[in-house]
Amino acid sequence: MISVAVKWRKAEKRSVEARRDRLMRNCGTTAAPLAAIAMSCAALPDMALAQDAIVGTAALPRDLSPWGMYLDADPVVKGVLIGLAVASVITWTVCLTKAIEIWLAKRDVSAALSGLAGARSTAEGLERLTSVGGEVRQFLEAAVAEQELSAGITQPDRIEGRVASRLERIEAAYGRQILRGTGILATIGATAPFVGLFGTVWGIMNSFIGISKSAATNLAIVSPGIAEALLATAFGLAAAIPAVVIYNVFARMIAGYRAQLGDASAEVLRLVSRDLDRPAAASSAVAAVPLPAAE
Repeated sequence: MISVAVKWRKAEKRSVEARRDRLMRNCGTTAAPLAAIAMSCAALPDMALAQDAIVGTAALPRDLSPWGMYLDADPVVKGVLIGLAVASVITWTVCLTKAIEIWLAKRDVSAALSGLAGARSTAEGLERLTSVGGEVRQFLEAAVAEQELSAGITQPDRIEGRVASRLERIEAAYGRQILRGTGILATIGATAPFVGLFGTVWGIMNSFIGISKSAATNLAIVSPGIAEALLATAFGLAAAIPAVVIYNVFARMIAGYRAQLGDASAEVLRLVSRDLDRPAAASSAVAAVPLPAAE
């Protein structure tokens, strides 16, 4: 489109110069007033400049909105813009779903810890959490299962160690589960600016290639292509900044959730310790009872 406009512009210049030459030749032969002829001759360069401005304006795209620039962009730049738009949609989808998941998980653990407060044994804790599932109940079930498997063992320290090992693995599993989906936010936040920069470099390269082919140095003709290229950088920042911010917010929320899991694990270990100390206390109390004197 630019090459056609340049050819039309050169043809218009030639016709304007031909009319100016004819008028200058007539200036010495006609009887028209010299003042009018002089004004007409002086107005010819202004007319040429006006026509040049019209040609430059005609070469510009009509729509410089983001959508119009996207439609006029290079296919590679279009692909970059589409990829960044998809990344932005993924970011906000993960934000919504993950925020609900973390909020529900923290609420359940807080409710279970409140119900577990004041319990004297693991059996009593299970009774209090009959209608509550989730992480804390799984901690209690694992502790009770280990005590049943260790029945008859007279070394409480080793039983507590095995229970602590079970609770640690369950806590790690829930920690990995809550982290699912956050890695893609970190990836988008780290790569989106560079993807947008690639689209910008490609678009500016094409703009300079167009300048060399058309031999036009008018900035009004080149600026739309540069604006389309810079649109890729804007899209990259629009996808990366929310991803980084949301990832940092989720990192703080997940840290709070894992701290709650640690509190629940410690509470279950205290209940197990009480369960293991009760038989020993009962046996020591029986040993301290004085036997009746033999008659």
